[in-house]
Amino acid sequence: MMPAPVSPAWAETAFQVVNTLVLPGWMILFFAPRWKFGAWLVSGVIIPGVLAVAYLGLVVASMGMPGAAGLDAFFTLAGVMTLFDNPVGMVAGWTHYLVFDMAIGAWEVRDSSKNGIPHKWVAPCLFFTLMLGPVGFLMYLSLRTWRTKKIGLEV
Repeated sequence: MMPAPVSPAWAETAFQVVNTLVLPGWMILFFAPRWKFGAWLVSGVIIPGVLAVAYLGLVVASMGMPGAAGLDAFFTLAGVMTLFDNPVGMVAGWTHYLVFDMAIGAWEVRDSSKNGIPHKWVAPCLFFTLMLGPVGFLMYLSLRTWRTKKIGLEV
């Protein structure tokens, strides 16, 4: 039997903070995709870097919680479920999604610029990358293949 989930009061605050931190980055990707300072903020330096530090802190904090799982937890469904058994582990997992979705969105913007794909066509892909990660990525890959007439990430 699993122990009861731990509920630190700060987990909700951490959740709100990481969700708020990604908003400026996504606004830049949607509305100012060619802004050089914006690209610096979004493409791995500031926003994703701060989120990555937050993620590391959340992972370390969740390891000290009752019911914390070891590395073997990554290899079974039951094990992965234990990683999300407490609010801190859940916020860490959510932050993981936020960082990688933003990285993919930033790549979509850079790649579309390099390949001459109009931003108005990329914007729906960005929306779905923000909301449903892999669906937006698949949409962009489809758009990219259609526009470049090549399959693969190198053109």
